[in-house]
Amino acid sequence: MTQPRGPLDGVKIVACSTAQAGTVPYMLMADLGAEVIKIEVPGKGDNSRTSSVFPGLPSTYFETNNRGVKSFTLNMKSAEAREILHKLVARADIFGQNFRPGAAEKNGFGYEDLKKINPKLVYVSISGYGPKGPNAALPGTDSMAQALGGIAEAYSTPGQPLRAGVVSVADETCAILAFGGMLAALHCARTQGIGQKVDCSLLGGQIRLMGWTLTTAMWRNRPPVTGQARVNGTPERPGLSASFNDIHGKPLVFQLNGAAKWKQAMTALGFYDTLSHAGFAELGVVIGNDEQRETLLATLDGLFATGPRDKWVAILRAADIVSAPINTLLEAASDPDVLANGYITEVDYPKHGKKLKVHGSPWQFSETPAKIGVAPELGEHNDAVLKEIGYSATEIQGLRDRKVI
Repeated sequence: MTQPRGPLDGVKIVACSTAQAGTVPYMLMADLGAEVIKIEVPGKGDNSRTSSVFPGLPSTYFETNNRGVKSFTLNMKSAEAREILHKLVARADIFGQNFRPGAAEKNGFGYEDLKKINPKLVYVSISGYGPKGPNAALPGTDSMAQALGGIAEAYSTPGQPLRAGVVSVADETCAILAFGGMLAALHCARTQGIGQKVDCSLLGGQIRLMGWTLTTAMWRNRPPVTGQARVNGTPERPGLSASFNDIHGKPLVFQLNGAAKWKQAMTALGFYDTLSHAGFAELGVVIGNDEQRETLLATLDGLFATGPRDKWVAILRAADIVSAPINTLLEAASDPDVLANGYITEVDYPKHGKKLKVHGSPWQFSETPAKIGVAPELGEHNDAVLKEIGYSATEIQGLRDRKVI
């Protein structure tokens, strides 16, 4: 039986990209069937090959961000290597790089250089701050974008210092936006014959991630209320998203909108009479009133602490209220809905003699499913890539002898 081809089968990508934001977009493309040629430094490779390495296992960092791509080594200081890169670009649909601003131009693979070779090329550039502004020339990292983009406040505890988080949300958000941007530009190139440069940045992605919460803060010109609950809306139509600990200290969350849902949820939990006596028969009374808000949350803290989390979540869901346990990372990796939908899956690693849990695909295509691969060995695809663009075995050996590849 023929294996179904991915939805991006036939798309060719060359990526001079490292780290996370610069590699995840192309890993996602590879999952969906695109041919991705990853350019690496001969003998060394992407620095992340040596990050987060455990005995007997590959690098979790490199594996997560580079599965399914082809590794091709080029010494970009060599004129021969630049010539090879140009040949690859001439056949490509997309080229990506996330070098420090100015480095690509200095080394002969800036947008102006490559569009002369391939006018329909989609050129994706990922930076820290964006192509304009006072810090455009500076390098960027995930923590820098988290620091500047507002997410530290969004998840802060009142009275505590602002801190960046352990999960690389700036890298990942930028990567997903780059993925969407390059698909839009590819559609334009194929339908209108127009290639173009697509600029994405860690900071820009983080600002987008702040969504309507940032819009609200800007329009009101005041910070959002942070902590365990988000109360929004109007007194007539209030909304609440809040987290509480159960009798064992395990956290859960629920979210609702509207006075009717408030009464429905609290009645189902058996809390409504207590809340009514405390002055909270209507959720709307806390809108714009910080003191009332804190009193309500303290009352709910006490009520939820009288029973187990599973009980509360089950009651709320049965009452058609959105609710869930708050998972740790390991709990998330074993969540039944995560597993059922293939968001986490297992991949066979023959070299290591075992199957390992990895990210699955966030998409499910009915006819052209994603295929989860593994990350390549350094230079694994050198010979195959060079043969495809016309180099003989003798010429390939010469390139290797001259340390071009």
